Amino acid sequence: MLEELYIENLAVIEKACIGFGKAFHVFTGETGAGKSILIHGIQAVLGQRVSKDWVRTGCERATVTALFTDLSDEVMELLSEMAISCDERQVTLTREIRADGGSIGRINGRTASVSALREIGILLISIHGQHDNQILLSPEHHLQVLDEFGGDPTYLEAYQKAFRQLQTVARELGRLKKEDQYRRQRSVLLQRQISEIGALHLKPNEEDELETALIQAENAERILAGLNGASGMLGSDSEDSAVEQIRGAMQLLREIEDVSPDTDALAERMKACIIELQDIAEELSGLAEDVILDEEKTQKLRARYHAIGVVKKQFFCDFDELLHLYDNACEEMASMQTDDDKIAELEAQKAALLAEVTEKANALSDYREETGQRFVERVTEELRFLDMPNVVLSVEHEKGKLTIQGRDSVTFLISANKGEIPKPISRIASGGELSRIMLALKAVIADRDSIPTLIFDEIDTGVSGKAAQKIGIKLREISRSRQVLCVTHLSQIAVMADTQFMIEKHDEHDRTVTQVHKLDFEGRVLEIARIMGGDNPSELMLENAREELRRVQEV
Repeated sequence: MLEELYIENLAVIEKACIGFGKAFHVFTGETGAGKSILIHGIQAVLGQRVSKDWVRTGCERATVTALFTDLSDEVMELLSEMAISCDERQVTLTREIRADGGSIGRINGRTASVSALREIGILLISIHGQHDNQILLSPEHHLQVLDEFGGDPTYLEAYQKAFRQLQTVARELGRLKKEDQYRRQRSVLLQRQISEIGALHLKPNEEDELETALIQAENAERILAGLNGASGMLGSDSEDSAVEQIRGAMQLLREIEDVSPDTDALAERMKACIIELQDIAEELSGLAEDVILDEEKTQKLRARYHAIGVVKKQFFCDFDELLHLYDNACEEMASMQTDDDKIAELEAQKAALLAEVTEKANALSDYREETGQRFVERVTEELRFLDMPNVVLSVEHEKGKLTIQGRDSVTFLISANKGEIPKPISRIASGGELSRIMLALKAVIADRDSIPTLIFDEIDTGVSGKAAQKIGIKLREISRSRQVLCVTHLSQIAVMADTQFMIEKHDEHDRTVTQVHKLDFEGRVLEIARIMGGDNPSELMLENAREELRRVQEV
């Protein structure tokens, strides 16, 4: 339970140290005195969001420390997992809030993350305020409330285990099917590449060789004319040929060799030229003999060259890349494996799991329907005690598609007056009715968890008179198995408490200061009389307050 709360420089609270015991505690005081600040302080050590505006003006930081004792085994186990030593089953949680906006958490003096504070905090304290009415106004929360009331998580846990297995198999099946679809689409492309490129039966360097052959074939007449012409000019028997011209020149040199001996060497060189030119002429003639004027062959070469060009353009690559593309496509196609067997296996698993999940979902639905009947009985009983005698509560249960929470959706319907058909709470409940419905829910759920401390922040909104008295009785009843703290404006609730604190605000040295006082019996008499009749209560009100306190204490 919460044994002690220390607050320093939190808003208008300069310093406050509050000790708590077991049972039922109330905080009272005039509106604006700072009761909500206490709740903010407790929320801070529980790891909830804080604001730099909470720091008292002119101070560097605010500090809130809470001491919890008689820790449960669950809390002790969590502290052990966090490697936090804990003697005598007690733990201290601290939260420092800096004026610059930062904050520091500590557990037993050791720095800890806010998430660690929150993880421990949810096992120590449950705070219920006016905002909790949103749980009642939002049907999406009703299923959670019903499950909490049921108290047996085995149906939901068994269903969720099977549902997660189904999700895992479905995800894997989806992945394989997507990959299989990609492979099939890829295989179409690869098959096209293999078919269209393979049909050409390409050879390395074929395009270059083909291009050369095509050029020669298309220019065969020119080549033949050139070769024959050159051969004729060099080595034919005509007087104009180069060989005959050189022979004539040699003859002229021989005629003067007796008078010009130096020409003999030149004549020998001319003779060598004649031999070279005749050899060249013969080679030219041989090349000319190899030239074939064949239009049909030329057309074939042209068609082949064009076919290669079309495929190159089709696959956006050059000739060498085309060869690589074909080889790679063949290799990838050969290595491509299908997952048909695995997909069939997963399809079978999915079908089996879907049947199992459906069966467990139906079992969970049946359990929730049975729980809903018990829920209606218990909450109706509590509401009638809380001065709602004509209340009719029902649980509207619908089944839909399978989700992680089952296939159920539930909505709480209520009729607070005779003759009215139950309708969704959000459409008919007043503020006071919401407060009593929420208290009834907390009362029936209280035994389902192990949270030792419950805090009710102005749960009495919108109620008065006999209904307020019933709320006080119910809070006192809950406090017999839990530590209960309650912020209230009603004397009917305050008088039921075992311990009462008064939160008082006053001016001190031009600053507003809030102090928390634990009231003795006479102090409680004065405060309860003030709540009933305002400042300066009459002797009659004081006596009524005194009698009420004595009556409650004697019960």
